Amino acid sequence: MRLTILGGGGFRVPLVYGALLGDGGEGRVTHVVLHDEDPARLSAMARVLADQAAAAGAAYPAPASGRAPAVTATTDLDEALGGADFVFSAIRVGGLEGRAADERVALAEGVLGQETVGAGGIAYGLRTVPVARAIARAVARRAPEAWVINFTNPAGLVTEAMAEILGDRVIGICDSPVGLGRRVARVLGARPEDAWVDYVGLNHLGWLRGLHVGGRDELPRLLADAEALESFEEGRLFGAEWLRALGAIPNEYLHYYYFNRETVRAYREARQTRGAFLRDQQRGFYAEAGRPGLAPGAALAAWERTRAEREATYMAENREAAGAGGREDADTESGGYEKVALALMRAIARDERTTLILNVPNRSTLSVLDAEAVIEVPCLVDANGAHPVAVDPLPLHATGLVTAVKAVEREVLAASESGSRAAAAKAFALHPLVDSAAVARRLLDGYRAVHPGLEYLR
Repeated sequence: MRLTILGGGGFRVPLVYGALLGDGGEGRVTHVVLHDEDPARLSAMARVLADQAAAAGAAYPAPASGRAPAVTATTDLDEALGGADFVFSAIRVGGLEGRAADERVALAEGVLGQETVGAGGIAYGLRTVPVARAIARAVARRAPEAWVINFTNPAGLVTEAMAEILGDRVIGICDSPVGLGRRVARVLGARPEDAWVDYVGLNHLGWLRGLHVGGRDELPRLLADAEALESFEEGRLFGAEWLRALGAIPNEYLHYYYFNRETVRAYREARQTRGAFLRDQQRGFYAEAGRPGLAPGAALAAWERTRAEREATYMAENREAAGAGGREDADTESGGYEKVALALMRAIARDERTTLILNVPNRSTLSVLDAEAVIEVPCLVDANGAHPVAVDPLPLHATGLVTAVKAVEREVLAASESGSRAAAAKAFALHPLVDSAAVARRLLDGYRAVHPGLEYLR
């Protein structure tokens, strides 16, 4: 089976390849094609994957019959897509320099610039959606039978844009709900694989409303225990009092909504933004991994060191604002989106039916949204794709946030299709974390000034 990774020079590619190395089943991926516009990043990443394969005890590049999937790299999109069974999309339009600019422009106006939430997420979406649509058209032309697994952020918005062209053959994934469900299950003394997680919302805007083990909802037991509540990452981030008031455990990204003032202040006071930190950190990694004459294993070692630092500093400003302290080992362990991607591919390719929390069209799942709206909910997955399960309605406070943010996403989709500056400004103005239409217009002007990819908005 052939897997094409778009954004194949990206930092998280070794997570996906590592998951593939551990898959010895029938119908496994035997060939990975890395596509990226930057040949230097492709070369560095190929070195890391070679080290991974060697560490797994396999020759590299492995023949199709070997244990390690063979790896090829190309900067030609049509070449990369030809013959693909699955396409994994993890591109970053504008790179980390673009992310740093998203944060900088927003913070100058006193609003959040995080890459998927608020003004930064809108700017990122406005320059990513046109590219995502072009990729979807290329997939439809070059690999019409392929399934697209989207991890490109903002994941829900980009999945919805690609679904306009590819329909149900594009499915969005995210590691946040998986990590949340796993942490709650472990605090409750349950095995994550034995638990049914009642989770619903949009990408980076969802709530865990129940965790069922053996037909019994164990979440009330957790909510009644303040010490247990504050023993894991989300509990320390939000605090037991607020979680009890909600009667649910929010996705970590809801901290930007529920504690917006504190988070914006922490971001403005930080020595550098998250995007700037990652930009500088990854420059160092790619320079080291691409150095001539590198010893075997050195590229992988550099990647592992960089990843450990990256995970340890994740959402550091939010934890500082909440007084939550540093991340614990259990919060930084692997097993996120790469395992979701592998489970999704197995379920479709082998008809190994499973349940995963995914980003898929709503159909009739949430009555407050139309059928095409991409939501994030548990899905039954089989050879025919992902099918959202029925869920209880959202409470009013959650409905308000979900419908408001979906309205913003629709304006982004409209603006990216028409090139309408007015629609783009409306997207900023309607977002719950942008409190002024005048600020929205200034944000759009600021982003157009620093992003050539937004010149189409007129």
